[in-house]
Amino acid sequence: MILAADGHTELAILRGNENRTLVRDDEIAPIMKNAIVDVEDRRFYEHNGVDLRGMVRALWTDISAHTTVQGGSTITQQFIKVACVSNQHTITRKLREALLARQLTLHWKKTRILTAYLNTIYYGNGAYGIQQASRSYFGHGAQKLTLPEAAMLAGIIEGPTLWDPFQHPVAAKARRQVVLNSMVAEGDITEAQAAAANRAPLPQTLHESGTQGPAPYFTNYVKGQLVDRYGSDVVYGGGLKVQTTIDLGLQKLAHEAVGDVLTSEEGPAAALVALDPRDGRVLAMVGGRNYHESQFNLAVQGERQPGSSFKPFVLATALQQGVSPQTVFESKPQSIFMGDRYWPVTNFDNAYLGPTTVEQGTIHSDNAVYAQLTKLVGPKNVAKTAHRLGVRSHLNGYFAIGLGGEAVNPLEMARAYSTFANGGTRIDGSIFGDEPRAILSVEQPGRGAVGNLVKPAPVLSSDNAAIVSGLLQQVVTSGTGTRAALPDRPVAGKTGTTDNYGDAWFVGYTPQLAVAVWVGYPKKLVYMLHDFHGRAVAGGTFPAEIFKTFMQKAFPYLEKTDPEGHWEPQSFPYASYPYGLTKMVTYRDGKVMLDNGNCRDTQAIVYFSSHGPSATAPCKPNEVDVVNVIGKTRSDAVDRLLLQPLKAHVVYRFARAGESAGRVVAQRPGKGTLSSWQTVTLVVAKKRAAARADSGTATRPGTGAKAAPRRG
Repeated sequence: MILAADGHTELAILRGNENRTLVRDDEIAPIMKNAIVDVEDRRFYEHNGVDLRGMVRALWTDISAHTTVQGGSTITQQFIKVACVSNQHTITRKLREALLARQLTLHWKKTRILTAYLNTIYYGNGAYGIQQASRSYFGHGAQKLTLPEAAMLAGIIEGPTLWDPFQHPVAAKARRQVVLNSMVAEGDITEAQAAAANRAPLPQTLHESGTQGPAPYFTNYVKGQLVDRYGSDVVYGGGLKVQTTIDLGLQKLAHEAVGDVLTSEEGPAAALVALDPRDGRVLAMVGGRNYHESQFNLAVQGERQPGSSFKPFVLATALQQGVSPQTVFESKPQSIFMGDRYWPVTNFDNAYLGPTTVEQGTIHSDNAVYAQLTKLVGPKNVAKTAHRLGVRSHLNGYFAIGLGGEAVNPLEMARAYSTFANGGTRIDGSIFGDEPRAILSVEQPGRGAVGNLVKPAPVLSSDNAAIVSGLLQQVVTSGTGTRAALPDRPVAGKTGTTDNYGDAWFVGYTPQLAVAVWVGYPKKLVYMLHDFHGRAVAGGTFPAEIFKTFMQKAFPYLEKTDPEGHWEPQSFPYASYPYGLTKMVTYRDGKVMLDNGNCRDTQAIVYFSSHGPSATAPCKPNEVDVVNVIGKTRSDAVDRLLLQPLKAHVVYRFARAGESAGRVVAQRPGKGTLSSWQTVTLVVAKKRAAARADSGTATRPGTGAKAAPRRG
């Protein structure tokens, strides 16, 4: 069973065999049998329980890797493993499976084996057996399964958590397509039937989900952690007793806060996650309006762009590199050069501050400032910092990351901000690796309870964490997050609003509680231009109000339930900037380097003492960038180089396969920099019928020199 933090309130019963209904062969839809055979064991009706070719291939791979890498098991072997053999991953276990499978085929017909397998296997969400799975996912028995339903269930078996249609709908649909493709390949369905089945929607509601307590979204998240760690057989059949971190009093207050602010059932929804940054406990999780209507957990699975609430990760990266918040950037429309193109950046409402420090750019959420800061510290470094702080979603190291261009979820945002609140130390659990600490202990029969102990993971220095918290406090007191301010406690936080107001965030914290709030439309991206009392929904509107409403109720409750004073008001550590030194820097080959006196596009950066680049850039006098003109016509390429300004020396060669005559097919140099009016050699393709050498030089108009004549 799964229990709340109090150790006695039941959240869910981890049911195993009792959550199974056995059915006969004629009570299972034939399409289900076809689907499972086609994807799991297409030679099921031909072999004697062991597919020698597949087994030899799998064994050789395992022996080569010194571990069990490949499966190679038949349906008969899989049934033996679940029914008779331990789940230990060894080569010996595979041999035992094979021997028993061979014996079983001598006594049972294939129809009986397949029926027993379908009645035994685990399909996720606590459902064992095809009848229970069909009822849970689709609300009817296995005899009525349709093609898309059968294909989904057949696909789930390989990874009940990975292919869960509620937890991972995109992955589940892709897996269903794999099954349908297998069925087409085996001739059981046509391509037209597969295409129609693939268009069918996935189930949205779990019809029979077992005992669900007062925090179903959180409970389902905990189940996923347990299955990933112990396996479904142990979780649903091993008699586990699991104590979680959820505080049901806070959980109730979190739901109330969302309902108090978002009063319309037709309007946007919200997700909320609250953590104790000191020990990493997940105390509350609002994953949606109604679990019985939708099991999609917005707090864990609802990955949306965080907007400016991602900027503190850029700030933390800058501090790690010794960049002082006193560094000044120009707040104005920007075009950030990315090596091969320019990235245009503007502020919301086209409001700009002029020369602005990083400190003020943080408080007022200035995109122009943070785009330049992202370029300075490197977008890939920002991704690394975010991951170390607690973000687990995949992050591309693109320039837009600094403005929240990568999708994340509320749980990981709350966890990352809790690292700031905890002085730069992320809290993991001792059992579940770097997962959020949602479980306090796991007890197995005969083995006793094992505690998921606090495991600190230092990420930032305490001084840098204090600087981040100091700046984010000013966001709440005088910046974009004023609606989140509390009258009796200091709050640090950051708003986040995506383009066209499709997603709105507020992520904030005190020294004792970190909370992430997302507001938006769950099923599709809706631009919330008029949802906030006739105005657009930004991070400083509904999300900030939900945060404040929750916190104002949460702390009196926590103080009352914990008389030892752990929740009394506390201040953040004092933050001061170390001594800074201004250095002129530029960018060369993706690196920040010191200006040698000839560099253009330089920037004055204030670095803390002993920080900053040590290498000097080899800039040339009157330096310009070499632009890529491959693919352009000869005349357009020459004109583009003149704009830099650079000269062009044109040479011709016969066109090769795939090349168009009259266009540039190569250039030297292809990138880098040159001094003004230096020469770039362009190679232009020509038709073989016009086989004559030619070259030309383009010079600056008005200098008296002529450009080479343009030819065919």
